[in-house]
Amino acid sequence: MTETVNRPEAGGELKAGLRDRHVTMISIAGVIGAGLFIGSGSAIATAGPAVLLAYLFAGTLVVLVMRMLGEMAAAQPDSGSFSTYADRAIGPWAGFTVGWLYWWFWVLVIPVEATAAAVILNSWLPGVPQWGWALAVTVLLTVTNLFSVANYGEFEFWFALLKVVAIIAFIVVGVLAVLGLLPGFVGDDSSVSGLSRLVSEGGFLPNGPGAVVAAVLVTMFSFMGTEIVTIAAAESGDPARGIGRATRSVIWRIAVFYLASILLVVAIVPWNDPRLPEVGSYQAALEALGVPSAKLIVDVVVLVAVASCLNSALYTASRMLFSLGRRGQAPDLVNRTTGQGVPRFAVLGSTLVGFVAVIANYAFPEEVFAALLATSGAIALLVYLVIAVSQLRMRRVLERDGVAMPVRMWGYPVLTWAVIVVIPVVLVYMATREGSRFELGMTALIAAGVVGVGVLLTRRRARAAVR
Repeated sequence: MTETVNRPEAGGELKAGLRDRHVTMISIAGVIGAGLFIGSGSAIATAGPAVLLAYLFAGTLVVLVMRMLGEMAAAQPDSGSFSTYADRAIGPWAGFTVGWLYWWFWVLVIPVEATAAAVILNSWLPGVPQWGWALAVTVLLTVTNLFSVANYGEFEFWFALLKVVAIIAFIVVGVLAVLGLLPGFVGDDSSVSGLSRLVSEGGFLPNGPGAVVAAVLVTMFSFMGTEIVTIAAAESGDPARGIGRATRSVIWRIAVFYLASILLVVAIVPWNDPRLPEVGSYQAALEALGVPSAKLIVDVVVLVAVASCLNSALYTASRMLFSLGRRGQAPDLVNRTTGQGVPRFAVLGSTLVGFVAVIANYAFPEEVFAALLATSGAIALLVYLVIAVSQLRMRRVLERDGVAMPVRMWGYPVLTWAVIVVIPVVLVYMATREGSRFELGMTALIAAGVVGVGVLLTRRRARAAVR
C-alpha cells in the first residue's frame, strides 16, 4: 500500500512540505556532486580523452535506470522508493536488503563529505581543527533537517542553484577559450583553443579500451544520488508530476553537466597533466586558462557541493530508515514523526552512525575507515540492478491492475533486460581488476550478511502470520 505523505497530523506520517521549485532543484542537484569537480580528474587520467565514452556509457545506464524508477515512483510515490518497490515486486527480503544497503551507503557519505568540507574550511581558518569543522558542518545540517522537510528543500535549492551557476559559467568560459575568443585568459599555453587535444596526446584512446572500462567504474558512482528526487517527491504536493519532470530532464542534465564540461576539460588540459588527479579537473582547467584565484573559486564550489551532498545524505538516509520502519524492517522508534512531519529519530539515528564513522576516520584513517568505505563500493550497481528487476516485474502488475502510469519505460522489456544483463557484466569485470577486487569483496560480504538477516526476518514474520 502506498504511504500517505500529506496528512496534516503527526504520529508516523510525513508531510508534503516540498514545493515544486525544491523538487526541481533537488533533481538537478542529485546529478552534481564533488565527484564532477574533483573525482573526474582521476577518470580522465585513467582513460584519456576516451573518458567521454565512459561518461556516455555510465550516463546512459543511469538514464535508463531513472526512467524505470520514474515509472514506478510516478505510479506509486513512496518515501522508500525502490526499496518499497523491491519489497512488492521481488519480496520483503529484497526490499529489506536494498533499503539497508542504501541507508548504509548514505550514512558513509556523511563522514566523507564532512571531512572534505573540513579540509577546505581548515585551509581558510587553520585555528579550528579539521575534526571541529567536520563536527560543526554535520551538526548544522542535522539541525536544519530536524525542523521540517521544507528546510532541507530550501537549503538544497540554493546549494543546487549555486552549483548550476558555477558549471554554466565554466562551460561558457571553456567554450570561448576553445573557440579562441579568450586570448587574455590563456597563460603560457597558446594552443589551448580548438579540440586538437582530443587526439594530440597519444590519440583518443591513449591507454586502450580497457582503460575506458576502468574509468566507467569511477564515473558510475559520480551519478549516485540521481534517484533522490523519487524519495523527495513523495513529500511534495504533486509527486507524479515532479517525478515525471525529473526523469524526463535527466538526459539533458547529464549531457550538459557531465559530458559538455568534461569535453571542455579534456580540450583545455592534456589528459596526462599531473594536476588532473591531484587538484581535480575544474581547477586544472581554470589554471590552464590563467583564471585568477582558480583554487579559491573551485574550493568555494566544492564546499557548496559537499555541503549539498551531506545535506542530501542526512535526508535520504533518514527517509529510507523511516520507510524500513514503516514496513517492520527497522525499530519502531524510527517511525515517529514530529508535528512538522519529520522522522526525528530516523534523522538522529543516521547522524549518530555518521558521527561514529567520522570518529573512525580521524582515529583509524588507514584501517577501519578504509574498510568501511570499501563496503559501499558496489552498492550503486546493486541498487540499479534491483530497480531494473523490480520494474520488470512491477510493470506487469501495474498494467494488470489498471494503475495510471504517467511515466513509462522506453523499449520495455528489451531495454530493461539490457540493463539487467550489463550490470552483472560490470560487476564481473570489477572482480578481475586488482584495484576493484577488495571493494567488490567487502560489498559482497556486507550484502550477504544483510540478505541473510532479511531472509530470516521474512521467514519469522511468515511463521508468525501462520500462527
